[in-house]
Amino acid sequence: MSNVTPFPAQGAGPGQIGFDRLELRRIMDLYGRMVSAGHWRDYAMDMGRDAAIFSAFRRAAERPEYRIEKRPALRQRQGMWALIGESGQILKRGQDLHNVLAPVERKLLRIVED
Repeated sequence: MSNVTPFPAQGAGPGQIGFDRLELRRIMDLYGRMVSAGHWRDYAMDMGRDAAIFSAFRRAAERPEYRIEKRPALRQRQGMWALIGESGQILKRGQDLHNVLAPVERKLLRIVED
């Protein structure tokens, strides 16, 4: 009964990767616009030790149409942000989230006639 197990310290091991407030706001803004346009219906987030992943689904039972991945370990190489398509191909990679999300945002553009 006198055996006390200490709680692990914060710096003891690798932490969990996540999205900060501005990144999440940018992603959720895009998600909301895609939902209102009828493209997406569901999403999932996975926060792991090496990556934070946001997946957007057309329907809940399918594979994600797009995955937005943040991998800080690739910051100095290819860029920590990646946009991955439904079949697993990397559509865009870079340092800036805005540029990585550009191909998805192009789907929202429509030509308006006078």
